[in-house]
Amino acid sequence: MDSKTIREKYIKFFVSRGHKEIAPAKLVPENDPSTLFTSSGMQPLVPYLLGQTHPAGKKLVDSQPSFRAEDIEEVGDNRHTTFFEMLGNWSLGDYFKKEQLSWLWEFLTKELGLQKERLYVSVFEGNDLIQKDIESYNVWKSLGVPDNHIYFYGVSENWWSRSGSPDKMPEDEIGGPDSEVFYDFYPDQPFKEDLKIYSHNGRLLEIGNSVFIQFQKRGGVLQELSQKNVDFGGGLERLTAAVLNEPDIFKTDLYAEMIHLIEEATGKDYEEHKAPMQVIADHMRASVALIADGVIPSNKLQGYTLRRLLRRSAVKLRLLNKDVALGAIIAVKEVQDETRKFGKTLDRGLKEIEKIEKIDGKKAFDLYQTFGFPYEVTEELFRQKGQEIDREQFRAEFEKHRELSRTASAGMFKGGLADNSEIVTKYHTATHLLHQALRDVLGPQVFQKGSNITSERLRFDFSFDRKMTDEEIKQTEEIINKRIEDDLQVDRKIVTPDKAKKLNAIGLFNEKYGTEVSIYGVGPEFKLNPQAKDQRDRGGYYSLEFCGGPHVEHTGMIGKINRGTILQGRIKIVKEEAISAGIRRIRAEIVA
Repeated sequence: MDSKTIREKYIKFFVSRGHKEIAPAKLVPENDPSTLFTSSGMQPLVPYLLGQTHPAGKKLVDSQPSFRAEDIEEVGDNRHTTFFEMLGNWSLGDYFKKEQLSWLWEFLTKELGLQKERLYVSVFEGNDLIQKDIESYNVWKSLGVPDNHIYFYGVSENWWSRSGSPDKMPEDEIGGPDSEVFYDFYPDQPFKEDLKIYSHNGRLLEIGNSVFIQFQKRGGVLQELSQKNVDFGGGLERLTAAVLNEPDIFKTDLYAEMIHLIEEATGKDYEEHKAPMQVIADHMRASVALIADGVIPSNKLQGYTLRRLLRRSAVKLRLLNKDVALGAIIAVKEVQDETRKFGKTLDRGLKEIEKIEKIDGKKAFDLYQTFGFPYEVTEELFRQKGQEIDREQFRAEFEKHRELSRTASAGMFKGGLADNSEIVTKYHTATHLLHQALRDVLGPQVFQKGSNITSERLRFDFSFDRKMTDEEIKQTEEIINKRIEDDLQVDRKIVTPDKAKKLNAIGLFNEKYGTEVSIYGVGPEFKLNPQAKDQRDRGGYYSLEFCGGPHVEHTGMIGKINRGTILQGRIKIVKEEAISAGIRRIRAEIVA
């Protein structure tokens, strides 16, 4: 059974149980400045877990490509990856623990054929604030899971909330216990009962986690939610490894072709060079996915992460075979361009290593920071010289740097859609007006390619092949500000995807949607020119787009600025520039 079959079986299994398949979100979240990447199946659904109605209903299923930059340094063993595909199912106030755990057990043991004797589960043990999750324990027992395969753990392993633990949850935050499933690759070996199942490195592999969101902090106390939610996530790569009983995920069909290409290009055998080949295979798979989503190598945000992946791969590849470039493995222009640029830096870094007579942890970190040399690469190079590096000193420097980075970007990684504040909501609606105004001025070939909204400005990326003229920028501003001045009504409608298409709502129609979608329209017909054919084609709206919100109720609210007194504001385009071939970027602000 290959990964494609497992994915299809999972979707079919839950669709047959009343779930609606929803389209996966992009790897780079749109309209969400709080995070760089989609890192889980739950992330795009947070607004619905918080209570917003999902257009597709209460029971959902999908397969979500995900990327976790924090795992870059972990890659180089049999199970860690930065890019992965998360199979997920959700209940938004429909079923709960009994149905979820029973269905999951049925899928794993019957649909995938995993032996029950090889499966272990974990359950929340409770603490002073929350009772032990006896309900989940009883469900597992009813399914035939023996006591010696059920482990109780605390907050660090079996609790989910944004803040990490019940005692740290702020007012109104939601959370709940979770229950994980593990697969045993070596059931015939003695099992050390005194160790946590998380600690059996190489033997047990987590293949799925069911989160039960049943509490909310109210008045300083955790109270049961009237609408309890379920969030399940299971990594396709890990499930495939379990089905094949193969503890090395890089030997599954998801990576086998990439590993073969690396072996052919370098003339080296995977079994003798696992760690570097695992890094290259994972990083190339992740890089191609990010590039396909519009990310280009740079020194900022997502682009910096992509650059880091490519350069780390280049170092690993150079050590395997100095005459082979990444472009020989992946024929993607962005990969070839970036590795060409890095070639000279890599050569300088290797020359710098030659100058170092005695290596220590600080110098190793300097090589990592300046030339992108991973610790293990520097360690390997200096072992050839008969020198060892103080790993603890390197870790201390690394943690110091990471803490500084975390502090500097604390405002960006909060989770959720920005902060849903009044000013962010104004900018969100202004972004819709900007999108349609650009289509009015430049033509219908203009489509959104990305956006980023903060409390200070909006940033909008769109398809266009040249620099806008001053006159075009002026016309665009005038159109937007006229719509704000007209104080047009903003409506939300829930319609079928076919109805949205007939209304010419702007959306990605090559993606999968549920039976219903959310669209936002600006300006009902009575506010607009009835002779304007393009507006009639959009059901009378000036702007009509697929969107989950939030938005202001009237466009006039965008222009109201409270600075002691109420002022009438307007949208000002402060910058227009190219960010890649055929993609332009506008930055705009609300000014008095």
